[in-house]
Amino acid sequence: MVSSNAPEALSSIPSSEIIVVGGGAVGVGCAYALAKAGRTDILVVERCGDVGAVTTAQGAGLCGQVRDSVERTKLAMHSVRTFRELQASSVKPDWHETGSLRVALGARRAEEFRRLRAVAVEAGLEADLINSAEAKRRFPQMDFQKASAILWCPTDGYMTPRAVAASYRHNAEKLGVRFSTGTALEDVLVKEGRVRGVKTDRGAAECGWLVNAAGAHAHHIAKLAGLVLPIFPVRHEYFVTVPMDGLTPELPCFRVPELTLYGRVRDGGLLLGGWEPQSCHLDPGAFDLSSEAPPVVTDWPVLSSFEDSFASLFPSARAAEKSWVGKGWPTFTPDGRFIIGESSRVKGFVMAGGCNAHGISGSGGIGKLLVESMLDPNPSEYVRSLSPDRFTEASFDWDDARRRSAHVYETYYGV
Repeated sequence: MVSSNAPEALSSIPSSEIIVVGGGAVGVGCAYALAKAGRTDILVVERCGDVGAVTTAQGAGLCGQVRDSVERTKLAMHSVRTFRELQASSVKPDWHETGSLRVALGARRAEEFRRLRAVAVEAGLEADLINSAEAKRRFPQMDFQKASAILWCPTDGYMTPRAVAASYRHNAEKLGVRFSTGTALEDVLVKEGRVRGVKTDRGAAECGWLVNAAGAHAHHIAKLAGLVLPIFPVRHEYFVTVPMDGLTPELPCFRVPELTLYGRVRDGGLLLGGWEPQSCHLDPGAFDLSSEAPPVVTDWPVLSSFEDSFASLFPSARAAEKSWVGKGWPTFTPDGRFIIGESSRVKGFVMAGGCNAHGISGSGGIGKLLVESMLDPNPSEYVRSLSPDRFTEASFDWDDARRRSAHVYETYYGV
C-alpha cells in the first residue's frame, strides 16, 4: 500500500556515508538512532512509495518489556523511552502507555512469572505480581478466575506501527537524513572485500556503510554482497473485531502464554493474535528481490482457534464480527536472536535483520544496538554475539536452520 501523501522520491540517489536499505520501522528507526549519534549523512532507500508500508503496516503494535534476560529487558525499556520521545514530537507514533497484564494458568507458568519479575527488578523495570481482583479492576471485561499468577507491567503499551515509521522518518529528516522512496535496490557494489555503493533503478550511489534492514528481503540483499544468512519469513496473523461494549483505548495489553495469545484494544474492538504450533514459513529462495513475498491467505481455522481459546477468559470474544485481519511475514533466525552488526567478511556491510517478531516494538533498542556495533570501538559482548559472523564464519545446514527458525516461532511463549 502506498500513501497518497508520500513525498516524492529523489530523482537520483546521492552518495552518502551510510545507506540504509529498507524503510520499515527497523530501517527508519536505525537511521534515526544513527542521526542522533551524530552520523547524519544518511540515505534511506525504500522500494515502496512510503515508509512502513509492508511488514510494518501489518504489525499488531504491542510493546512489552518483560524479558528473560537483563540485556533484552533493558533494550525493550530503551524502545519505550524512544516511543515516549517520539510522542512528544509533531508527528507521533500514537504511543499509548496503558500497561500490560501477563496471565498464567498453571503452576509452571506462575513460577516462570516469578523469575521474569526478578529479572525485571534487576533491570530496573517496574513489574508486580497482582491478584485477580486487581487485574479485574484494570480489565473488567476479562475473567481472571482461572489465573494462577498475573504479572503487571505499568509502562508497557502499544502504538500504531505505520505511525511509528512515519514518526521516525519525520524526526530523522529534521536531523538531516534523506529518503528515496519508490526506489528499488538492484545490486550491492563490493570491491576488495568492502562495500563501495549500491545500484538502484534510479542510478548508482557510493557509500561507506550499507545497513541491510530489508525485512523479508534481508536474505536477498545479503546474498548480493556474497553472504548467506539464515533469515526465514514465518506467517503471522491476528484479527480485529468490530467495536465492543466497554473496550476503551486505556485498557491494558494482555498476554496469555499457555494459550499462545496476545491482544489489546484497537479502534474500540478486540485485537487478538497468537502463535501457531505448526507454523507456515517460507524459504527465501522461493521468491526473489524483485518480487514481494507470496501473499498471506487468511487462515480462518487458525484465527477461529485463537477465538475459541480466548473465550474461556473473554466469553464475548466468541463469534464476534471481525472487521480486519492483520497478516504478514516477520522474519526468524535459527537461534531466535537478532542479526546486527558489520560483517567481517564484507567490511561496511551491516545487518539489522532477523528480528524474530520484535522489529516494530524493539526498533528503538535495535537502533541502539546498531549504533553500538558500528560506532563503539569496544562493543559489549552481547552486541558482538549478534554479529552476522556467527553464521557466515561457521557452517550450518540450510534445511536445519529453516526448521529451527520455524521452531523459534512455534515455541515463542515456551517456558
